[in-house]
Amino acid sequence: QVQLVESGGGLVQAGDSLRLSCAASGRTFNSYAMGWFRQAPGKEREFVGVIVWSGGQTYYSESVKGRFVVSGDSAKNTVLLQMNSVKPEATAVYYCAARRLRSAWSVSNKDSYGYWGQGTQVTVSS
Repeated sequence: QVQLVESGGGLVQAGDSLRLSCAASGRTFNSYAMGWFRQAPGKEREFVGVIVWSGGQTYYSESVKGRFVVSGDSAKNTVLLQMNSVKPEATAVYYCAARRLRSAWSVSNKDSYGYWGQGTQVTVSS
């Protein structure tokens, strides 16, 4: 059974850095994409970034490109989201998600992900 557990959320000030972690278990993820999404109150869940386990490629939303970094430790089955220069609009619940890499859907499509963590709250004060 696949399990994804996020940690590292909290309250930070605008301009600070924060690192989220996602511990994955239950299978090997070599052929998977591991994504980060976020959902602010009253808004749709949106794509933040993703890493392809096998090749290490990463992709980001335009809103975080250049400030957020997704990385992975395949030996520990852990995916990290390093958030730098955070802004108040980054306040949201952040979710880790996993899906098979081979898919007709873009890796930014939340509906293509079959496995989700419980989420971790990030609050950025101005």
